[in-house]
Amino acid sequence: MAAPKKGRSASAQSRPGRSLALILIAIAALTGGMFVSGHPTPRLGIDLAGGTSITLTAKNEPGQPNAINKTNMNTAVDIMNRRVNGLGVSEAEVQTQGSDNIIVNIPKGTNSKQAREQVGTTAKLYFRPVLTTELSGADKSASPSPSASSSSSSKATDKTGSSSSPSSSSSPSATATSQGRAVTDALKADSTPSASSSAGSSASSTPSSSASPSASSNVDPATAKLEAEYTALDCTDKAARAKAGDGAKPTDPTVACGQNSSGQWQKYVLGPAEVSGTDIKRAAAVYDTQSAAGWKVTMDFTSSGSKKFATITGKLAKNQSPQNQFAIVLDGEVVSDPFVNQALTGGNAEISGSFSQTEAQDLANMLKYGALPLTFKESSVTTVTAALGGEQLHAGLIAGAIGLGLVVIYLVVYYRGLSLIAIASLMVSAILTYVIMALLGPTIGFALNLPAVCGAIVAIGITADSFIVFFERIRDEIREGRSLRPAVERAWPRARRTILVSDFVSFLAAAVLFIVTVGKVQGFAFTLGLTTVLDVVVVFFFTKPLMTILARKKFFASGHSWSGLDPKRLGAKPPLRRTRRPSAPVDTKEA
Repeated sequence: MAAPKKGRSASAQSRPGRSLALILIAIAALTGGMFVSGHPTPRLGIDLAGGTSITLTAKNEPGQPNAINKTNMNTAVDIMNRRVNGLGVSEAEVQTQGSDNIIVNIPKGTNSKQAREQVGTTAKLYFRPVLTTELSGADKSASPSPSASSSSSSKATDKTGSSSSPSSSSSPSATATSQGRAVTDALKADSTPSASSSAGSSASSTPSSSASPSASSNVDPATAKLEAEYTALDCTDKAARAKAGDGAKPTDPTVACGQNSSGQWQKYVLGPAEVSGTDIKRAAAVYDTQSAAGWKVTMDFTSSGSKKFATITGKLAKNQSPQNQFAIVLDGEVVSDPFVNQALTGGNAEISGSFSQTEAQDLANMLKYGALPLTFKESSVTTVTAALGGEQLHAGLIAGAIGLGLVVIYLVVYYRGLSLIAIASLMVSAILTYVIMALLGPTIGFALNLPAVCGAIVAIGITADSFIVFFERIRDEIREGRSLRPAVERAWPRARRTILVSDFVSFLAAAVLFIVTVGKVQGFAFTLGLTTVLDVVVVFFFTKPLMTILARKKFFASGHSWSGLDPKRLGAKPPLRRTRRPSAPVDTKEA
């Protein structure tokens, strides 16, 4: 029998303890890192830990070209991710599904209502000049509002600037004709800056005594449409508020609603947008300790935004109430309408008033991370309770235990003593898988969901298959009449090639599945790929070295009947022996 080749293979054969020590040290180091990190268990996904899953569907604005494309969807996902993370929800998942859906998974322990408002709000912000305004509830006198000061920050005493003077609001009993005249006069005044003084008085919602009853009959169709919208608008109706100004372009006048601190709704006619949310460089929620303003949102404009803001405030400062106001409009609703009495050139502004801390932080969060490029509607909301998630996890663990038990039974019955090597290798693979999953949670945000558990269960069979390939190669060598030690070394190269090819195919399938799928299926693919890589590591650094060491033990080397390597049971043939050819006969006659 030829001796094993010297060199690298001989060194690996004679020193299998090094490989075993290396993998055991790696397990110890990873386990220590897991406990040090403070995450001794894998982070569970929403289907196992409980939480809320929201499906948002993109929709096109009426009369606008189709804007639903991959670029806008990816941008929306990025903005939603930053918004939710801005709430401190680092475990939330935001991802696309199909061509027009976005799935948002929010784990338990999070204010799901607040998160839903954050991810679903488009957050399109515009600064529009106020042309006219009217209370939609009972007539209410308001105290004067502090005007914008020289500190270059625009202030409002509440969310909608209810501090506007009484002259800026018409009587609630104003007729449709008088409301239409107010819109017409306001639009004329807005288009004629030189007549700002007279425009201010005519912009009042109270009808002028000199206005002709037919004043609104000679206006263009766009103005007539705006008049009709303003007249019909009832801001106390939630459905009407949602449709107010629907489809209006930033460059067009529009109508909008806003609520003041007393809970009354006002309706507005607003001019074209002069500054947009994209002109804001940063926003923050701060608490005003120097006055009774409470929580407010401060904004810093970009260089171009500062110029725009200075221009519009300079124009508005020349007008009379209410046309010396500008409305801060967020997603079609007026959140503030401060007065301006001078141009603000400092490049910053603030929205102050009756904000709670949460409201101020939410508004600053949306302004800071920008507007969504698309409008979304909430298609479905699914809440998974922790109890249901626990039941699913329990069922998954039971399924895994049953699968592992069946594999162990098969190995013991068929491979007998060799099953000890296989079971030890499965344990090492399971420990590595668990520890790495626990570490990947805080590192890359990996969450163990139900499909991932299925992937781990499937990996049991893949790992056991590698052991079976190696054991069968060893048995083949023994059947050819070789003893155990050379049989192990001769079987390893052939088994190694087969194992690598098999695991490569499994890993390739997992990689493709991870790339082309979305959502929870990626958890299955990720776990399958991870366990496939660990299978190669365990077989090379644990199973093969352990088999080499045990091949030197008498129990296995002698072919004990319970070792699983009994030559008689395997039907081994007697070893082939070389025989010398007989020498040619000598011709004695010639001699």
